[in-house]
This record gives sequence, C-alpha cells and structure tokens, in this order.
Amino acid sequence: MSGTSWNPEQYLRFEGERLRPALDLIARIHHPSPQIIFDLGCGTGSGTEILRTRFPDARITGVDSSPDMLTKARAQVSGADFVQADLAHWLADRPADVIFTNAALQWLPDHTTLFPHLSAQLAPGGILAVQMPAMHDEPLRKLQPAIAAAGPWAAKLGLQIKAAHRIEDPAFYRDLLAPRAQRFEMWETIYWHALQGEDAALQWAMGTSLRPFMDALEGAERDAFIKAYADALRPHYPRRADGVTLLPFRRFFFLAQA
Repeated sequence: MSGTSWNPEQYLRFEGERLRPALDLIARIHHPSPQIIFDLGCGTGSGTEILRTRFPDARITGVDSSPDMLTKARAQVSGADFVQADLAHWLADRPADVIFTNAALQWLPDHTTLFPHLSAQLAPGGILAVQMPAMHDEPLRKLQPAIAAAGPWAAKLGLQIKAAHRIEDPAFYRDLLAPRAQRFEMWETIYWHALQGEDAALQWAMGTSLRPFMDALEGAERDAFIKAYADALRPHYPRRADGVTLLPFRRFFFLAQA
C-alpha cells in the first residue's frame, strides 16, 4: 500500500496485540545461524527489534514503503538498517537466510508471482516466514467496502472498494510453495484481543485496514464515513460490562525453507 498514509501513533495504540503474532512467528524460525535477515513491511520496527534480539549476530534490514513508519523505526531500533522500498518490487541485495514479514503482504496483489519471487531470494536453507491477517470474511473487514459502496462517497472510494481483496486459501500457498521448498508448514491462530476504550474495534481498524478509505476522503465527508462504519461495527463488537471490547482476529502463518 505504497500510496496509503500511515500514522505510527494510531498503529501503536494496540502495539501489544499487534506484536503477538510476530512473536509467535519468530519463535517458529529454526535456522542454525542466520547472517542476513530482512523484515519486509517492518513498520515501526517492533518486529525488527525482536529479530535483532533473537538473532544478535545477523545483519538485519527493515524494509517499508512508509517514510513515517521508517522514521519511527530508526528512532526506536538500534543495530539494524532501514530502507524505503515498494515491497511488490523489492530485491534483496544478497541472498537471505530469513525473509520475515508480519501483516504486510496481504496488501499486495498477485500472490502467484509475489511469493515465488520472494522465495527465490533465499540462500540455500533460508526461510520465508509469513503472517497475514485472514479477516476478509469478518465484519471488521467486510463492512469497509460495504459502507464505502453504500454511501454518497462511493465514487471517490471506487479504487479502495476494488482493492479490498482477500488473501488466498491456505491450500493455494501450500501448492504454490511446497514443491520448491525442502520444508513447508502452515497454521492459523485466532487471537481474542481484549481492547480498551470507546469504539475500540474502530480504533483498531483506523490504524491499518481503514486507512486507504480515510485517505481518499477529507473533512466532513471523511467524518461521516467513519461514523457510518463505526455505527455498523458496534453490534458485532459491543463494549462489554467491564468496558472491554473483544476482537477475535484470525491470522494465517506459513514457513517455507529453501
């Protein structure tokens, strides 16, 4: 999503919850001594920092398309390099022992081409470690294009409605990558996030998936769209008696070793 603005503070509002899948994925990376690691879609560098701690002897490079996210990453993570690049066309400057990507590649189209392109940049024995949200059938995501198409802003949001694509089924990634991998494993996890604050599900979405819709609007029209989306979300993610909003969030993981 190279054309989308990113607000690091809004994204980090639920930093602990967003970081849990990265921790789980990194824990499953079993490489004896990786020297070259890339964190694609590194954002504010939270996952990069965990990679640096887990693999202290590796050269680690965070890659992201957002200059604002990279500014935050450079300020909070030492001992790593950060570069700005379009992930769809990114090329490693040397074969990678680990290509790690947490909640980034779901924004890119044409996974049939993208994932073989990434796996081809691994060194022998290298690992492609991927996590992508699998929320396309859940109200949090389904309501975004639905509200966009139903309101007076529909014409302005046409590109965003069209781009609200789903990731492929797990079998697709297995069939695509397992034949060219010496080891391939995949799994799904549903994280039940207990979020604090008013309209917490809305606030979560405003840090990620709602941003392309927000960027296409401005002023009162933008506020009206956000309100319509918030109103549609509340019955699905009600605030409970103790003030907590429960957000079940499904994520898809896989590891492919060259």
